[in-house]
Amino acid sequence: MEGDLIRCSVGITAHNEEANMAQILDAMLDQHLHDVAITEIIVVASGCTDNTVPIVQAYMERNPRIRLFVQERREGKTSAINVFLQHAQEDICVLESGDTLPRYNSVEALVSMFADPQVGMTGAQKVPVNTPAHIVGYMSHLRLQLEHELCLEIPRLGEMIAFRKVFDHIPPDVAMDEAFVEALAVQRGLHVRYAPDAVVYNMGPETIRDFVRQRRRNHAGHLYLQHKYQYKVSSLDTRRVLRLTFGIIWGAVRLVGGLALLAIIELYSRILGSYDYHVKKDRHEVWDMAWTTKRVEVENGSRSSAGLQAKPLAGPTNKTTP
Repeated sequence: MEGDLIRCSVGITAHNEEANMAQILDAMLDQHLHDVAITEIIVVASGCTDNTVPIVQAYMERNPRIRLFVQERREGKTSAINVFLQHAQEDICVLESGDTLPRYNSVEALVSMFADPQVGMTGAQKVPVNTPAHIVGYMSHLRLQLEHELCLEIPRLGEMIAFRKVFDHIPPDVAMDEAFVEALAVQRGLHVRYAPDAVVYNMGPETIRDFVRQRRRNHAGHLYLQHKYQYKVSSLDTRRVLRLTFGIIWGAVRLVGGLALLAIIELYSRILGSYDYHVKKDRHEVWDMAWTTKRVEVENGSRSSAGLQAKPLAGPTNKTTP
């Protein structure tokens, strides 16, 4: 019954998003929901000069849950979020940027966590769609991999978030809106949780100049939040970030070393096999047994002479901030 579901309002902030608006609305309308109900989808079009508004209006004619609010001039994302907060009817709000796409189950994964009354905010895992073969795209993948590892310890949420509507506006001087919502939740004694199963796809910078521009803007916004509102996001914890970075570097070193050793052993094995075939004329019809391959173990599983039954591995755990 709908009365047992967790009801939420979805807000999409947009500025000239005609290339993505139909996709994000389709994705929201097609969300796989079980314990959650999306009662409304509010689009705030801020100073759009393209076809964003007509696209939303066409969807409104087909689905009454979609609502549109137009800002004639661009006033910044914080202003658009405040329009959403002013009109959102539910106590649980989902906020997403118009230049991203949610996975089919992202709203369910984010909002279902609010069954716990101590949860004040949740955030999705950001996954870049850039081609990692390109150096700047690869940097986006690396940065978000590091951010994912950081969020598993202490969440730092963005791009797609859900939160309890325990405030009615964000100060206009705040540039990092998601970090400010995080600060409000923590200051009210609520938990902030990372939902790695709630994936949001986004396009990272494609040039070094844009990469620097984005990271420069974000860092300045975080420093301002720390200075004026006394809230330090987890990415400003340099020691923690360096520890996680070295962990990724060590993993890369092990991978390269493992590949090199694999190549050497494979080459050595092929030389021996060639010797067996060409010189010894031994095709190994009767195998020389590799005895260490005869015992199969699966974590949390069971072994028997009749077969192997494996239990599912434990999924990722969610970290919280007090």
